[in-house]
Amino acid sequence: MPVLGLGTAAFPRVAPEIMVQAVVQAIELGYRHFDTASVYQTESTLGDAIQEAIRVGLIKSREEVFITSKLWCTDAHPNLVVPALQTTLRNLKTQYLDLYLVHGPVSIKPGIIEYPPNPEDLLPMDIKSVWAEMEECHRLGLTKSIGVSNFSCKKLGDLVAFATIPPSVNQVELNPFWQQKKLRDYSKANGILVAAYSPLGAPGTSWGSNRIMESEVLKDIAEGKGKSVAQICLRWGYEQGIGIVMRSFNKERLQQNLAIFDWALSDEDCKKIGEIPQSRGQTVELFVDVNGPFKSIDELWDGEI
Repeated sequence: MPVLGLGTAAFPRVAPEIMVQAVVQAIELGYRHFDTASVYQTESTLGDAIQEAIRVGLIKSREEVFITSKLWCTDAHPNLVVPALQTTLRNLKTQYLDLYLVHGPVSIKPGIIEYPPNPEDLLPMDIKSVWAEMEECHRLGLTKSIGVSNFSCKKLGDLVAFATIPPSVNQVELNPFWQQKKLRDYSKANGILVAAYSPLGAPGTSWGSNRIMESEVLKDIAEGKGKSVAQICLRWGYEQGIGIVMRSFNKERLQQNLAIFDWALSDEDCKKIGEIPQSRGQTVELFVDVNGPFKSIDELWDGEI
């Protein structure tokens, strides 16, 4: 999996032509990992963009890119997993995914996707049966790898205990303000790659904030290095050995975000980042309801907040 990937989540959604242009520009610049999900409703647009990149000769075939998508909670039911992936493949106009993730540790009543979901529709996930069908997706050749997203150490451990094919990736919020050291240590010991979403804190979104981009600690490090705060965050993630999924539809920023591989943070820089007070930014409250399977944020994250 390429270290740096381009995410396609946008709420409110952007016009398809804007996203197609951004993905084509990203491929031209050198991006080869693209992250989508059924709930984002960007699978078809991403598929169109990849076809356009092939048409204009930026890449020769779909095999040159790494595509991740995710099983949304309305399809997190044993009988719906394989059909959901087959729909995703049709949307993306491809025969296979490189990585397919369970989007979260909860199921939602099957039917039309509502985001955020109706709290009354939240259901406990039969993770053993759902994961068995994820493994079936792998055996059928519909996806090269399978994994999860938004799983705590405990939930990841519960899954590893019975999985025939263990998850290859856990995609979670991870950035200098939520460094996830416990999860990274557990994942490394169990051969699971941690991939970061919101590596810059998701500024400008309903769930994110500007706390990272406005951090004086990060600004000082960036100024000393002659880099941007975004580059400092992405370089820090790279040095932690994680995968990174960032989002931008601006060509200049896309180019800047790639310029993180020919320099390094100093030990002092890393020490300062390591001392930043920690708190989860994305609590995924949409999975929490007093009458649902997770009645509190603490219960959802098993105390990892």
